[in-house]
Formats: sequence, C-alpha cells, structure tokens
Amino acid sequence: MMCAKLSLAAALSTIAICPIHAESGLAAFYGGGRTASGEVTGPNGLTAAHRTLPFGTTVRVTNVRNGKMVVVRITDRGPYGRGRIIDVSRAAARELDMIDSGTAMV
Repeated sequence: MMCAKLSLAAALSTIAICPIHAESGLAAFYGGGRTASGEVTGPNGLTAAHRTLPFGTTVRVTNVRNGKMVVVRITDRGPYGRGRIIDVSRAAARELDMIDSGTAMV
C-alpha cells in the first residue's frame, strides 16, 4: 500500500514538473542548417523552430486536416513568417503530409 502511494506521488510530481502547453495555428517547414541552439540539422531530423519553448523540448504536432502526428524536438527560434506558430523540418513535414501544401493547420 505504501509503495502504491509513493508511485502515485512520483507520477503526480512528474506531471507537475512537465506542464502540457497546447497551441493551434499555422505551421510551415524548413530545410535545416545551423540553428539558434548551435546544432546543425539536416532535412531528415525531426526538429522544429518555436519562438518561446526551451531548446530540447519535445512537441507533438498534429495536422488538423488529416490527423497525422509527429513528435519533434525544438532546436531553433522562429517562425518569423506572419501568422505561423511553428516551423517543422522537412522530415516532420513529410510525416504530417504537408509537403505539397507548404503549410498546415496544426
């Protein structure tokens, strides 16, 4: 019984430390290169750019139109295009099936 309470307490404290942040809006994609975090990314990595999330944060991005989902890691700042909330790598854009359109609501 004591072990179950400790496990529950540990699980709840983990949730409290890692808050969930949800946004919705327009996403675009980019090809890679040197990022604001200092990493060099290529078109095959599952990375993204966000204005405020800390580098290294993992984010689940879902294409609203088709329900496809991908998990990316924040490695860069941006997007700088008007009205966009996130830029994802080309590999992530392929997973989200947004290559042809160039942008998607996520």
